[in-house]
Amino acid sequence: MLGTTLALTLVSAIGMAGTASAQTVKGTAAIGITQPATKVVGKEVVTTMKIKNMSKGPIAGLKVEEYWYDKGGDPSPGGSQLLKEPLAVGAVVSVELRTPRTDKMDRNTYQFSHANGQVTVKVFAKLQ
Repeated sequence: MLGTTLALTLVSAIGMAGTASAQTVKGTAAIGITQPATKVVGKEVVTTMKIKNMSKGPIAGLKVEEYWYDKGGDPSPGGSQLLKEPLAVGAVVSVELRTPRTDKMDRNTYQFSHANGQVTVKVFAKLQ
């Protein structure tokens, strides 16, 4: 018990590695993304993009969801990915979304969220 308390105190005191502060973003977080690239790989549609944290604090529980629709606007299942670790300020990660391919797929959209609020997104040609 003492070891656990000491470890938690130490983590709180030094913050998360790679961040200036351990305080995660509460409310709206800002991210930059590259234009998503979608291609068919076997029986799946694979969408890849890079995401950069442009907020002033780490983003905890960042989730990317992809939604597919047919020509009539009816939804189809899509892929999603949840980042297991907080995304540090200025950090860039690659995300890959996999969805089983169907003949009805026509267009897709993306939704971004995080554990403590909403996300605003800006698209860039490339991220550094």
